[in-house]
Amino acid sequence: MTGWRWVTGGGYTPAGRWVVDLADGSTAFAKVGTTENTASWLRTEHETYRRLTAGFMPRLLGWDDGDAPILVLEDLSGAVWPPPWSHETVERVLTLLGDLRATPPPDHLPSLERSRAELAGWKRVAADPQSFLALGICSAAWLELALPALVRADAEADLSGGELLHLDVRSDNICFAGERTLLVDWNLAAVGNATLDLVAWLPSLTDEGGPQPDELVSNEAELVALIAGYFADRARQPHIPDAPRVRTAQRRLLQIALPWAARALDLPPPQRESVPVTR
Repeated sequence: MTGWRWVTGGGYTPAGRWVVDLADGSTAFAKVGTTENTASWLRTEHETYRRLTAGFMPRLLGWDDGDAPILVLEDLSGAVWPPPWSHETVERVLTLLGDLRATPPPDHLPSLERSRAELAGWKRVAADPQSFLALGICSAAWLELALPALVRADAEADLSGGELLHLDVRSDNICFAGERTLLVDWNLAAVGNATLDLVAWLPSLTDEGGPQPDELVSNEAELVALIAGYFADRARQPHIPDAPRVRTAQRRLLQIALPWAARALDLPPPQRESVPVTR
């Protein structure tokens, strides 16, 4: 290594991110676990890189597992990172997600069903509705009317299957390098119903100027409600000092996902306190 520079603006966690200059004139991307959590996530991510090689993954160049583990990947700083989005780039991600679900998953990955309790947030919202209502997204009357259907959808969402999921598909984890469409950050990969990757991506796509989620997904009401419940539960949680942008982003996505869930479940649109709720 002959030099390095810190990468700013990428990711929501405090992991260190560097572009390093190598002796042969090439460059590489180094991701460093700087906290106990980021070190654990990096070890999990490396295991997936070690066991899975696919065209939608960056090339693994090196690994050092110390107190601050370092994952070294190909440098993608010259790639195109959305947004903005175009019809072409949206189609490229849809093709990528099809390739992902068709790829046999490595056998070390956890079952998506094991994450249901973490993903399904509506039961927790029902147990403490005031912290959710404090977000100002909907009225108490609307929430009381909608909660039975939302909690039921959480329980009925189909997470089963043997397909590979990335489970964190969003623009800062997607790039276009020539003809390659790549996904980075593989620490959450799982096995199950890969449609969840598509459903979970679409609120952020809409937030960044893409189409409304209903234009790309239909007949997945339970999964849509599950994702809305995940954002509903997370957005009301306390601020994260090490990841200060997370709660703001989750609230923005909730403002897209919750109306989408209402449409999918044939509920009235979420209304604020001053507007009466009628069916």
